[in-house]
Amino acid sequence: MAYAMVAGTPGGSDTLRRIKITPPKPGAGEVMIRQTAVGLNFIDIYIRTGAYPWPVDKDLILGCEGAGVVEEVGDGVAGFSKGDRVAYTVTNGAYATHRLVPATALVQVPDAVTDAQAAGAMLKGLTAYYLLHHSYPVSNGETALFHAAAGGVGLLAGQWLAAMGVRAIGTAGGADKGKLALANGYSEVIDYRSDDFVARVKTLTGGKGVAAVYDGVGADTVMGSLDCLATFGTLVAFGQSSGPADDFRISHLARGSLRLTRPTLFHHTASRDWLEQASAAMFRDIASGTLKINIASERPLSEVAQAHDALEGRQTTGSTVLIP
Repeated sequence: MAYAMVAGTPGGSDTLRRIKITPPKPGAGEVMIRQTAVGLNFIDIYIRTGAYPWPVDKDLILGCEGAGVVEEVGDGVAGFSKGDRVAYTVTNGAYATHRLVPATALVQVPDAVTDAQAAGAMLKGLTAYYLLHHSYPVSNGETALFHAAAGGVGLLAGQWLAAMGVRAIGTAGGADKGKLALANGYSEVIDYRSDDFVARVKTLTGGKGVAAVYDGVGADTVMGSLDCLATFGTLVAFGQSSGPADDFRISHLARGSLRLTRPTLFHHTASRDWLEQASAAMFRDIASGTLKINIASERPLSEVAQAHDALEGRQTTGSTVLIP
C-alpha cells in the first residue's frame, strides 16, 4: 500500500502521522519514483518545528533526500527510463513510498552504490562537497575545524579532508563519538562536553588558529568558532542544530579581518552542471572506498517520529536511513 508520513502542523515529533496516498502521475518534466530508501536530516526537524518556512498550510510531507526506482516519466523527460535506479535531494516530499521529482533534480545511481548509500549521501554528501570545494575551498596543508564531526555531514567531511591532505580537527559529544570521528579522517577530536574547544584548538595550532571553521551547530558554538579562526580566516555557518546564533554581530568579524558565509545546498543543486559533477565525484569516491557512508541506523519509514527524536536529542551518529 502506498503511504506517506506527514506533519499535520508545525510542532513536535508527535505531529507526524501516516496517511494513504495514490502513486502520483508525472507531469511534464517530472519522474515518478518508487522509493526504496529515504535519508533523515536535521533540516527535516527545522521544517517540522516551523523554524524554516512551511510551503503548505497543513499535512506537509517532509524529507529532502531519497533513492529508488523510476516507475514512470512525464512528457519531455530525457535521460531517465522506467527501471532506472536514481537518487535526489530536493526540499520536502521524501517521506513517502512514491513521489514525483523534477527530472532536473535526479541523478543516476551507479551499480557500485547501494540505494541506502545513495539515500544517506545525497544531501549530506553534497553538503560536505560544497562546503569543502566552494564555501571555503580548503587546501592541502591547511588546518580546519569541523563541528559535529560524528554526524552525517561531519563523518563524510572528515574523510574528504583527510584525502585532500588537510589537517582536520573535529568536535563531538562523548568518547564514542570522538572515536568514530577519529576513524573517519580527523587528526584530533575535541569532546565539547568536557573540554573548552577554543582553548584546545589554540593549543593544537600553536596559538595561530585554523583557516576555516565549518559550523552547522549555531548558537552553542558560533562565538567560539570565531575565536578559533586565524587572521583572515573564514567561518562557514551552514546550520543551527542548537538554535540560531542570535548573539552574533557583523562587528565580531573585525577581531581578525574574518570572513563569514552562510551557504545552502539548494542554491548549488539548482545548477544542473554542478549537481551532475558533484554527485559523480561523490559516487566515484563511494565506489572506490575513499568515502565510506556510515549508515548507523535503518528504520521503517513509519518510525520516523522516533528517528526525529533520536536525531534531535543528539543520540545518533552517521546517517539514518528510513525504509518505506
